[in-house]
Amino acid sequence: MQRLYLVIQRSLVQAKPQTLGVLYFSPTKIPSTFNFFLCTQTPNDAPHEASYPKQEEPRSCLSYRIEKLPRGEPVGSAFQSWMGDGFPIHRGDIFHAINRLRKLKSNQRALEVMEWVIRERPYMPKELDYSYLLEFTTKFHGISQGKELFTRVPLEFQNELLYNNLVIACLDKGAIRLPLECMKRMRELGHPISHLVFNRLIILHSSSRRKKLIPKILAQMKADKVARHASTFNILMKMEASEHNIDGLMKVYSDMKRENVEPNEISYCIIATAYVVARLHTAAEAYVEALENSATGKNWSTLDVLIMLYGYLGKEKQLEKTWGLVKQLPRVRSKSYVMAIEAFGRIVQLTRAEELWLEMKSVKGLRSTEQFNSIISVYCKHGLIDKATGIFREITTNSCKPNAITYRHLALGCLKAGLVEEATKTLDLGMDLTTSNVVRNSTPWLETTLLIIEAFVEKGDIRNVEKLFEELAKAKYIRYTFVYNTLIKAYVKAKIYDPNLLKRMILGGARPDAETYSLMKLAEQFQT
Repeated sequence: MQRLYLVIQRSLVQAKPQTLGVLYFSPTKIPSTFNFFLCTQTPNDAPHEASYPKQEEPRSCLSYRIEKLPRGEPVGSAFQSWMGDGFPIHRGDIFHAINRLRKLKSNQRALEVMEWVIRERPYMPKELDYSYLLEFTTKFHGISQGKELFTRVPLEFQNELLYNNLVIACLDKGAIRLPLECMKRMRELGHPISHLVFNRLIILHSSSRRKKLIPKILAQMKADKVARHASTFNILMKMEASEHNIDGLMKVYSDMKRENVEPNEISYCIIATAYVVARLHTAAEAYVEALENSATGKNWSTLDVLIMLYGYLGKEKQLEKTWGLVKQLPRVRSKSYVMAIEAFGRIVQLTRAEELWLEMKSVKGLRSTEQFNSIISVYCKHGLIDKATGIFREITTNSCKPNAITYRHLALGCLKAGLVEEATKTLDLGMDLTTSNVVRNSTPWLETTLLIIEAFVEKGDIRNVEKLFEELAKAKYIRYTFVYNTLIKAYVKAKIYDPNLLKRMILGGARPDAETYSLMKLAEQFQT
């Protein structure tokens, strides 16, 4: 046993620090957290997997030929091949190709397609064609060239669609001044402003430093007579959920209902997830039911969320049923396997989690650290450190690298197995890695950290408890009463009385409950 843990430690020491590949918010980038709401220039209401249905013959699609072009090959060769086979180029073929290229983030290739269409004119370009050209010119070449292109578009197409797309493209680049000038010009010309523009403005002001300006954006939205869309409310709810503010989230939901805006799948996903994270399972179940009634059954992202929710709520039957629906989709993503593995782990169905792990390994291959972390987290939560160690060894052999989350899971596994010294060393090593704020604020990271804190509580280790508790405070996770109660338990276990604990709790945004006062009463016996 000891030799096995020495192997873990050697592997950990040899691992090189790396930055986790997760997007973070900056003034020049839309946070990835909100990508779910930004189906802006496509008619779809929610993101879909960029894959071809099984029943569709991909070679009969123009988009397939464009996507499969070798790097550096001109897009014209795909069109020549298409026409050479006797197929005409219809507007619908182009729009289908553009929407797929957008989902694949192939901005350069999408721009080449639209430049070819405008140059060769297989049909007479209209406003949507110029809108796409403007969008991808701005994305690929920058705002200045996008602005210049706008002035060269025929006047008959310089309408509300083109203005809105210019504004959105600039906001996607993090620019605010030019979009505001364009919006002012739109008002002068009488062009309506899209709610999607305001959605992006809200997201760009979602940081704690800029958040105070959001009420002004909403007031301007009302002044421009732009009705709040369901996606607008979803963004506002997601912001509150990210700060673990259940009251704020439900206030936004109440405003949504008062304005007669119908919640959609995304709305219920946000609310139900917020409640399970807050461990308010009764309320969560009500919104899970609403989600089930509103779901189409074909949206993979909703099915993934349901899998996660059923895992939290311990609903094995519904979990299996939903996984069956996922397996019926044209393509099952690796992410769906990861969600299912973790969900079955939560309901202590370890054999089922292992089956899915082996299935994912066989069908999808192991290409990301996230895949390894899914089964490592399951083993470590149940103290199966031997099995977790075996998976850890496989990471480097599959050309992947362990990240901070990997080490945090392993630290928890060591603590569960009673290996305190190894746990502390592993935890310290993980802390040496550069980790983005998005990861540190994510629910898996926070919940694993709380589990580690609970393990240190049992040992009365106040130093490590306070050290990790500081992480939870920065993420505002301490707004939940059960989190602060865990801290108070640590002081009781260590037989230390701190009269300021209750004050710290209230200032941290948590509400004391019966357990809180009971714990404080126990702590009072250690007064000196």
